Amino acid sequence: MSDPARPPVTGPAPGPAPGPAPGSGRVSELGRVLRLDARRTALLVAVPLLAGLGAVTAWLSLVPGVGYWDNSVVALGDAVRLLGPVAAALAAWAALRERRLDHVRDLSPRSPATGALHDLMLLSGAALVAHAGVTAVIVAETLSRHEAGRPHPLGPSAGAAALVLHVVAGYLAGRVAPRAATPVAVGLAAVAWSSLRAPGGSWVGLLPPAVFGRVGLFTQLRTGVLADQVVWAAGLTAVLVLGYVAWVTRRALPLLPLAVAVGLVVVATFRLESADGRAVAAVPVEHVCREWPLTVCVHPALREALPSLTTAVTPLATRLTGTPGEFARVEQRPPTEPARVAGGVAVVHLGDELTPGYEARAVRQIRDGLVVARTCPVPAAGYRALVDAWLVGEALPALPDAHAVRRFGAWNEDRRRAWLRAHFAAYRTCSLRAADFRPGRSRVRVPRTKKAAPVRTRPDDR
Repeated sequence: MSDPARPPVTGPAPGPAPGPAPGSGRVSELGRVLRLDARRTALLVAVPLLAGLGAVTAWLSLVPGVGYWDNSVVALGDAVRLLGPVAAALAAWAALRERRLDHVRDLSPRSPATGALHDLMLLSGAALVAHAGVTAVIVAETLSRHEAGRPHPLGPSAGAAALVLHVVAGYLAGRVAPRAATPVAVGLAAVAWSSLRAPGGSWVGLLPPAVFGRVGLFTQLRTGVLADQVVWAAGLTAVLVLGYVAWVTRRALPLLPLAVAVGLVVVATFRLESADGRAVAAVPVEHVCREWPLTVCVHPALREALPSLTTAVTPLATRLTGTPGEFARVEQRPPTEPARVAGGVAVVHLGDELTPGYEARAVRQIRDGLVVARTCPVPAAGYRALVDAWLVGEALPALPDAHAVRRFGAWNEDRRRAWLRAHFAAYRTCSLRAADFRPGRSRVRVPRTKKAAPVRTRPDDR
């Protein structure tokens, strides 16, 4: 028991409960803002939507059956022309949704521009992830075919820079003009920018996202144009971001890099304008060939045409043997070179893809290249059509001179070839006449085996 006479022992008077450290409230608010920033409904929607739309658009833009790297870049550009308006509208919509976090962001020890920059980083990252998925699909499709040309790293880079530019422009439009109609207006403006420019027009069509059109097999995209597009899109993106930061923070620090970015945009614009709308240039190509029974050479992207093309042109080459139009080599050339037969080489054009009937078209090109006359008189034109049909294996046409058709149709293959060797000059100059098909004029020597002379016996030998 305690002694009642003893005074109670007392300690120091209890003070107030310890509070949070100075600044800890702002740190907790900063963490809350970062957690809220990371929860992005727009990101969950943007990545699969952009990747799906871009993959479908790029796939449809590929040339059927041809794996040409330059056209793969064009397909990626077509995808960006569709993804850009969608990404810009989504970014503007995200900017409107994220404005409700501004009152929380104001409590954190951050710059007023930090929240917008963080949003731009997340949205741009989502767009780049979607673009990378589309690029992977196109690369895999190109590699699965007989790819030709060479990959252009600047091609996907130009598309990615243009896509980020759309995201930045759309988001900042939503921040500056927070209206419900802003996402729609941004999307429509981006659609107009992408669709109102035609390929092969003025240099404006080269501004990102560029409008290239299909690249021919004997041409390639100009690397300098792709580099200028990357600089233009990246520079304009920097101009928009730095301008917004300077406007929000009211500081002069971003003005120097802003001036540098403006200078880059101006230089890239002048370089694209000097290109005069020409995004492609001719390039020498090493053919791939099949050596037997004829030497047939095509562009590497069309190498699967070699077997059927060889089969199609061999009968024509056989019928022309011994004439000035005979050939032992067939080469696919650019459309700028005329189809002709000279020096034993037949030049043909196959186009940029193997559409049905390309073999027959190539055979007709060789046949038409045999004739040097620009105009063909009416009577001679009919006789030429008669010979033309035989050369390409078609049915003989009906002519007013039925006797010539009947006689020519009755000859066997060897006699027709011998007749063509004798009358090739008249056929080539389109000067065949009815007399050329008459029995007296058409009688030609057909090589045949000599028969042994019979052995004559004398009467004494009987």
